Amino acid sequence: MVTYNRAAANGGYTVRHYTLDFDWQAPRTPFAAATTIKATATQALSRFDLDFAGNVLRSVTVNGRAAQTRRDGDELIVTPAAPIPKGAAFTVKVGYTADPTQVRHRDDAIEDYGWIPTPDGTVLYPQPNGAKMIFPSNDHPSRRAPFTFRVTTPADRTAVANGRLVDRSERSDGRIRWTYDSEQPIATQLVQLAVGKFQLIDSKGPGGLPIRDVVPDDLVAPTTQYRDLTPDHLTWLRAKLGRYPFNRYGVLVGDTDLGVALETQTLSLVPKTDLLGTKVDAERNLVHELTHQWLGDSVGIATWSDLWVSEGHARFYERWYSEEHGGDSFEAAMRTAYENHDQWRHDYGAPAEPTEPNLFKRMRYDGSALVLYALREQVGAETFGRIERAWVTQYRGRTASTSDYIKLASKVAGRDLTGFLRPWLYGSKTPAMPGHPDWVVNPVVTG
Repeated sequence: MVTYNRAAANGGYTVRHYTLDFDWQAPRTPFAAATTIKATATQALSRFDLDFAGNVLRSVTVNGRAAQTRRDGDELIVTPAAPIPKGAAFTVKVGYTADPTQVRHRDDAIEDYGWIPTPDGTVLYPQPNGAKMIFPSNDHPSRRAPFTFRVTTPADRTAVANGRLVDRSERSDGRIRWTYDSEQPIATQLVQLAVGKFQLIDSKGPGGLPIRDVVPDDLVAPTTQYRDLTPDHLTWLRAKLGRYPFNRYGVLVGDTDLGVALETQTLSLVPKTDLLGTKVDAERNLVHELTHQWLGDSVGIATWSDLWVSEGHARFYERWYSEEHGGDSFEAAMRTAYENHDQWRHDYGAPAEPTEPNLFKRMRYDGSALVLYALREQVGAETFGRIERAWVTQYRGRTASTSDYIKLASKVAGRDLTGFLRPWLYGSKTPAMPGHPDWVVNPVVTG
């Protein structure tokens, strides 16, 4: 089975900062946009690539001088007027007409991604590699940089983005310019920039943490009950994982038909249907996306093959919380996952060996949570808790890999866990579950 890494993030440079300038007009309506990228060359560059799909390209400059460009599928190949020496800082500005109707589809849990329309605006769903439909970038989960968002909207719309609102100013024509600072680097798949008729609802979480929910006007009252649980969720997760890793948090309620939520950094996108059903279901989804702020956002993944670390953890803590708050048995859910694990290995790849079409299939969720459940059974709850807190502390604000997790778990446990974890993560057959000799894996059905 071929592991899906897309190991090749665009080479030769490191992005130090993105600035997005959007002159947003109306739902599903093209608008003028510009992206400014400040970068440093890690090798001498006569040309370099940016990920950029669709949209009408208007201009590209490098250090203020017009550059030659060529498009090759989803790649924008840029040849600057003068070569860039190794170690030099340089600035790329790309002017284009943004197309907010661009969306692509996957046959896994993601479904539609890219620009997601709402009745009066748009939200973003860039995971896994949809940022390139929104702005030119180095669109790979291991490549993170700070963002500045500058969005101009009609007076009756609100723009929101990751991080902190630093300015809201009215222009002479009555339009409003919104400026946000991400405060911390963000992976491109975790960028959020939404426009709509929103209410911004501010509150405080544990320790005075600022909480900002972004809610369409007619969904404020129906979603209040479950959104108000965020402080409780933060308290529960802080007890398991330590301090929250960012300066603020909040929920963006998506007035869309989108079926899945997304852990966009500091502002999780949660579809309205997740907040209009039962309390158990709402809390599972809310805790899942909040867990990602520690595991997936703060501790990022080095390659897509490491996705199990992110999604497995989010599902693990989601199910643990749910059991303690009126939901189904965590153990029963893991036993069901165990019974199906060989089938999932056959159909979707082992937890750390996804193929691209199966990246967000069941194995990366319950199938990967099962690996963590097995580890806890093997080393005990106290040692497992120390492994988890060490993981989110040591790699806070960094990317990490599967091998990093195995090494750290071994160090904290005081014994080499490679021989235990690698068969769970890479083997073609599911190992025995520690402490549960009666658990049996169902035979694989082929054809």
